[in-house]
Formats: sequence, C-alpha cells, structure tokens
Amino acid sequence: MLGFLTARQAGLDDPLRLRRAESTRRVLSLTLNPDREVDRIHGNGINTIDIEVVEGRYMLSGGADGVIVIYDLENYSGKLHYTCKSVCTVGRSNRYVHKFSVETVQWYPYDTGMFVSSSFDKTMKVWDTETLKPAEVFEFEGNVYSHHLSPIARKHSLIAGHRAEILSVRWSPRYEHILATASADSKVKVWDVRRASGCLFSLDQHNGDKSKAASEAVNTAHNGRVNGLCFTGDGLYLLTTGTDDRMRLWNSATGENTLVNYGKVSNGNRKKLQFAVSRGCGPEFVFVPCESSVAVYAVHTGELVSTLRGHYNNVDCCELHPDYQELYTGGKDCNILAWIPVLRSPDVEDEPKSANQAAGAPSSVNQAFQDAWSSDED
Repeated sequence: MLGFLTARQAGLDDPLRLRRAESTRRVLSLTLNPDREVDRIHGNGINTIDIEVVEGRYMLSGGADGVIVIYDLENYSGKLHYTCKSVCTVGRSNRYVHKFSVETVQWYPYDTGMFVSSSFDKTMKVWDTETLKPAEVFEFEGNVYSHHLSPIARKHSLIAGHRAEILSVRWSPRYEHILATASADSKVKVWDVRRASGCLFSLDQHNGDKSKAASEAVNTAHNGRVNGLCFTGDGLYLLTTGTDDRMRLWNSATGENTLVNYGKVSNGNRKKLQFAVSRGCGPEFVFVPCESSVAVYAVHTGELVSTLRGHYNNVDCCELHPDYQELYTGGKDCNILAWIPVLRSPDVEDEPKSANQAAGAPSSVNQAFQDAWSSDED
C-alpha cells in the first residue's frame, strides 16, 4: 500500500492502479460479517435484490411471498454491531402488493424516487418510492420472469423472440441499444433494438462447428435452460449460466464462445439466477450462487478463487455494492447475508509501540523503517 501511495504521489503511477489494487484485495477478502445483520422480513425465499447506485444506501428485495422490502444499509448507531433496518415494506396487507412471487426488483438508475418490480402474477409495476403506490401497471399474458432497465439509456423498445420462457434479460452497459435475452429453449440472443429484424445473432456454444453439436444443439448456448445473464462492467463480454451446470463467457461483439472452463457450476434453479460481476478490479471476478454457497471465479481464467458459505438453503441472488465491494446474498432460507471485506492491517509505521518496545526491548519493525542514524559518541 505504501508503495502505491508513494508512486502516485511522485506521479510515477496511474492513480487508478491504487484503486484497482485495493478493490481487488477487498473482493478477495470477503467474509461473512457477524456484526452486520439484515432485518428478516420475508416469510418465503428471496428471489432478487438490488442496490441503488445514486447514493449506494438503499437496497430492494423481492420474495416468493410477493413482498417487497426497502432496507437502509447505513450505520447510524455508531456501534460495531448493527442491523440494516427495513425502511418500508409492500406487505401482504398492502392493496397494491403482487399476488404471487416477485421475480425481479430494480431501482430506476437515475433516481431513488422510483423502482420497478415484476412478478408471476403477470404484471410489472412502476412504483413511487414516496407513496409506495404503483404509478403504472403493465399486464402481460404470461408470467414475467425478468426485466431490466438500462443503466445508460432513457428510452427503449420492448422486444421478445424466443419460443419458450425468457428467464433473464440484460441491457449492455456499453451500448444503449444492445440487449441480451436468455431462454428456457437453451438459447441466448443478442438484439439491436434499432433494427427492424431486431436479433443480431444467437450464441452458439460450438462456435459454428456443426460436427461437435447434435442436430438439436445447433445454435444453442447451453444444453439446458439458460437462467442467468450478466455483462462485464465494460460491456465487452457476456456471462451466461444454465441448468447444464455450466457457465460460459462470450465476446459480446462477435458472439464467440471464449471457451473459458469454469468447471461444474451447480445450477438446479429453473427460474432466473441473479449473479454479479465485480468492477474496477484486476482481474475481474464473478459471484455465482451454487446451491447453498456462492462461488467466486476469475472471469477470464475460470479459476475458482473462493467459496462463500453461510446460507442454510439454496442461494438465488447476489448483488455487489457498487462502491464498497460488499456482497449481499439472498436465498430460500429467507435470509439476506452481508459479506464484508476484511480490514487491512495497519502499516508498520502506524502501529503503536508495545510496552516491551517502550522499555527498550528489540523491535520487530522491519529494518527498512528503523532509524539507522548513529554518532561517534555511541
């Protein structure tokens, strides 16, 4: 850390290098925090969570009980041990509550005054945060498995193009007109909403090599339901997960399968699986729910870096805090757990002197930081 600070101060290094190094250290040191709890409000499994990017303070959660909860993540108690309290709840007694399971919740990217939810009651609702009343309700003919608001665009067209349920949708964080959709028919399609035909290409796990694919597997991204999608922070790559227990990394511009091997990624979820990718790290990491744990992989090498264990039942969703590299996970055990980076140990020159050192005992401080000055009188 001292080396990074010195190089930055002297103008020898890019200031972003220090931030990247510290972000990477924090992600790699994530551990379940016994001092931070999240109010347990849901009476059934938690399907989806989202943290707003405006202040990084409020978190949404949606559950299989149809309930939506808003949490305040800030600690105002001044105590080490605290609970993230629920600010407000759209509970079963609310006349506007979803009738069935809430599959996706998302904050409006530019303002915490609005959020959107979608449900198995075949509706998508746009909520006013102040009044907790829906400002708009969209009704559909079938279950709504997923929705997504673009983080960079303000106006979009709605499109669909699969023969089976669309389990996950994601807008590109790089190009506001590019959309990816994943379906139960084993396909992932990339769309350009400016084009009349819409679909740019379908992802092919065999990269067009027909000899490696069975006739029914041609132009399929997985050999099972594709229930997870996530772009990398720069939008250059797309990650997908499927019920074939595989995760794949794709070039989002060409649709090429990069063939990164992540090994077996257990995935028995028939609905949407919400996973997260780090931002500002070197290299980048992906957090994927795997049964009752969360697996952390290096995105571009496929290396399993660590496994986070703490839930008592299957994990369905995880969300990385955009500013603090903190991870929040929700699962069928009705709990939301907070995973916090381990604090950096004090630099040697900042450590207080112990009683032995004060009494003249030999110092354990690195010799590079000791005062080596002496005089002829000594």
